[in-house]
Amino acid sequence: MTRLRGLAWDHRRCWGPLEASIGPYCAANPGLEIEWDRRSLYEFGEGALGPVLGAYDLVVFDHPFIGDIAEGGLMVPFDLSAEQRRGFERDSVGASWQSYARDGRQWALPIDAACQVASYRPDLLERYGSLPRSHDEVLELGRRALKDGKWLGLPLVPTDAMCLLLTLGEPREDGDEFIAGEKIEQAVGQLRQLAALSHPNSPKWNPIRCYDHMIAHDDVVYVPFAFGYVNYASRADRPYLRFADVPTPRSAGALLGGAGIGVSAQSKHKQAAIDYALFLCSPGYQRGDYVKSGGQPGSLAAWQDAEVNALSGGFFASTLATIEASYLRPTHPGFISFFRQCAPHAAAAITGELPAAELANRLNRLYRETRHGQPQRSVA
Repeated sequence: MTRLRGLAWDHRRCWGPLEASIGPYCAANPGLEIEWDRRSLYEFGEGALGPVLGAYDLVVFDHPFIGDIAEGGLMVPFDLSAEQRRGFERDSVGASWQSYARDGRQWALPIDAACQVASYRPDLLERYGSLPRSHDEVLELGRRALKDGKWLGLPLVPTDAMCLLLTLGEPREDGDEFIAGEKIEQAVGQLRQLAALSHPNSPKWNPIRCYDHMIAHDDVVYVPFAFGYVNYASRADRPYLRFADVPTPRSAGALLGGAGIGVSAQSKHKQAAIDYALFLCSPGYQRGDYVKSGGQPGSLAAWQDAEVNALSGGFFASTLATIEASYLRPTHPGFISFFRQCAPHAAAAITGELPAAELANRLNRLYRETRHGQPQRSVA
């Protein structure tokens, strides 16, 4: 009997389709057992990988870990045939496939695709007209909603504050600055304007908490930037959410998220784990039971599928332009460490506790140290 252990993050969007796959996949592969455990969203995005990879065959993780994974050979690269590779490249949503590549190898498969998108309560927004398409239109909506005792929403826990800065700050990887000082000041100024019109609990919210509040209460009309979750659009009962492209020029620059699935280099069943990962990421499973079980697929065929969109309130079709034009974070070794150190500073700048110029100095200094120095690795 071969037994595979996998680690997901603790939301139905991740574990739902993984657990749903166990029965049919094991039935088709006699002698195989599969078990999935869960960890927090924070651990998924910023936690340590070392201890995890010693205990699990398969891990679902965030793509900025790829630099550390490739440098340390922590996972098994997927040595695919030319035909398989072309298939995945064609089926990639935005830069999802690229985000798990490093040093000419593919270290994970894009099992889930996401980026920062806009969201709203359609029953509340209809009072104020059409969706905003620019920053100024978002501010106007926020002012009108505030007069009615309602708010914008803006997840602002440190992790999401840093994500917002990367979305609006126009990062670059060349030169001495990761984000130009004037761009940081401009982005912080915009985010302070949005925060002033956002629900008072926004500094405590990540996207899940924000969306849970929107479903349970009637006081948040619209969110301009937060990672999308199809589950809130797939609800059969009202209230439900609808999702849309971000209010930036050409819907560009939203931070790419999503999740990859990789095989630990310490696994005793590497080929069985690789075969299972390939099944989970196949277009057929992705646009079938994966979506029906609450998943947010990484397959472009699923995002474009009419039945999938009918099941999800048009979530995928309504945000595809944004994810196709989304921003891929650097994947060099140490980026997770850099991100973790900068996130509290980004949050402090948005709340006004830290001058934007000081944030720029700290962020670019830390980036240079992490990019060119010897930072403490996030996988330790």
